[in-house]
Amino acid sequence: MVSKNQIKLISSLHQKKHRIAHQLFIAEGVKGIHELLNSNFELEHLYVTVDDFVTVASTKKTVISDVDLKKISALTTPNTCLAVFKMPKERAVEKEGLIVALDSIRDPGNMGTILRLCDWFGVSQVICSKETVDLYNPKVVQATMGSIARVTVNYLDLKEFLSTTDLPVYGTFMEGEVVYQSKLSTSGIVVLGNEANGISPEIEALVTQRISIPRFGDLQQTESLNVATATAIVLSEFKRRVY
Repeated sequence: MVSKNQIKLISSLHQKKHRIAHQLFIAEGVKGIHELLNSNFELEHLYVTVDDFVTVASTKKTVISDVDLKKISALTTPNTCLAVFKMPKERAVEKEGLIVALDSIRDPGNMGTILRLCDWFGVSQVICSKETVDLYNPKVVQATMGSIARVTVNYLDLKEFLSTTDLPVYGTFMEGEVVYQSKLSTSGIVVLGNEANGISPEIEALVTQRISIPRFGDLQQTESLNVATATAIVLSEFKRRVY
């Protein structure tokens, strides 16, 4: 059984200010929770309607009803489990290898998908402007499908970071050198911009190489690609060169 105070606390974690205050976040779904349990994330407590987690100590696990799960879930149609995890401390950014930089990405689904893509393509570091959607937003956590456990994410002053790095800074634009023909480094920072406005002017000024994904349609009328789709294409091209 889950108490009223527990329901109140867990429900409050749907909001960023309460996640920060308590240094806790929620994850839902069997696969995603298993991924986090097998990582360095520390479990605070697990709530289940069906016990698929036999290795979790009984002191850290509570069996609850479907009704109570719906009260604490951030999903319209809850799964069979919800876990509360402690937020880890941010690790320092290692200025090497390929790094993805997100400039004001706002959609949780895009953010989560980008983290999954980074995990797929072996990009272990993502840096975010402070305006980018919160990593621990329940929708972001859900969309990562467990990749949140394997990709390090830092929020920082993106302008300051880019202005002090020695790495090449690649920016994705509608107009730029075709990525398939570009000289790409194995180490560098790939900047992806806001869904509506693209890369902000202050960050654009710090880009050292503008790259673009060409349109092949006969009419050439598609305005832009979804930012997560663009991420997949660009990372694939970077990694193709070293395969």
